[in-house]
Amino acid sequence: MYLDPDVVRSVKILVVGAFGVGKTTYIGNISEIEPLQTEEEITEASVGVDDLSRTPEKTTTTVAMDFGRLTLSDELVLYIFGTPGQERFKEMWEELSRGALGALVIVDPQRLDESFPVLDLVERFGLTYAIGVNHFEGTTAYPLEEVREALNLPADTPVVGCDVRDQRSAAQALITLVQHLQSLLD
Repeated sequence: MYLDPDVVRSVKILVVGAFGVGKTTYIGNISEIEPLQTEEEITEASVGVDDLSRTPEKTTTTVAMDFGRLTLSDELVLYIFGTPGQERFKEMWEELSRGALGALVIVDPQRLDESFPVLDLVERFGLTYAIGVNHFEGTTAYPLEEVREALNLPADTPVVGCDVRDQRSAAQALITLVQHLQSLLD
């Protein structure tokens, strides 16, 4: 699908989070084009390097980035880049964060402790962000204010619940980030 020639503005957005929180699924559901995904099978090479104990069902991992596109209006398109979640791939962050207007931080409320290194990187690269609390089937849905408090977030940081598998829910999380970015420009 080609981009409409009337589009005059593009914005780069990152989708970030710890390993296994749903970034690749998110981009796959929100993108209007077939997303670029660099998913590879997890091999024995990751033993002792990646901690898979909290995501035992995970069999693949992003090794470079995910990429998708979403046209918001006749004049505005979002280019969405997903970062790898493991510590060993954090060098990709510096490159991917260049030129990004903001980031949607996907968190798993069952593993909030894994979100702190991600938030540190987002802040280090000076990215404005919103939090998308991914709800995994069969898990407790925590109140968003409890998640905000547990992550020690500023009061003006948007926190929204989402299900990355559901396009409408995923879109609402992205809309929340875009509205937050627009409010800072006004």
